[in-house]
Amino acid sequence: MAITTREDAAFVPEGRHSVTPRIVVDDAEGLVVFLRRVFAASGETREGAPTELRIGDSIVMISEPGVRKASPAFLYVYVRDVEATYRRAVEAGARVLEAPLDTHYGDRRCMLEDRWGNTWQIATPLRRS
Repeated sequence: MAITTREDAAFVPEGRHSVTPRIVVDDAEGLVVFLRRVFAASGETREGAPTELRIGDSIVMISEPGVRKASPAFLYVYVRDVEATYRRAVEAGARVLEAPLDTHYGDRRCMLEDRWGNTWQIATPLRRS
């Protein structure tokens, strides 16, 4: 049965969504610094638990490999200003895979790879629905 309302998702903790991405990398603290700089992510590093960073209205969990192997992500992130976010990512050391461009589906988007191997498609809608 699909979850269609917040009532149906009563088991999801407040402030979360049904799906919470978790990125597992060596040097998790470095990735946390990168995400704070690029996306103004907020949240604290916790000993013995994954760091939970808030980017916009979403939470991304960051942790070291430990018992699981490193597992980079490919995430699509909506931001207010794709160009400004793109510049911050490049200044923070991200490798450009695609400079900002207008897509046929209505987003202005770029694509970058951070030094941990995560791919970030960063977008701003060209028009609001």
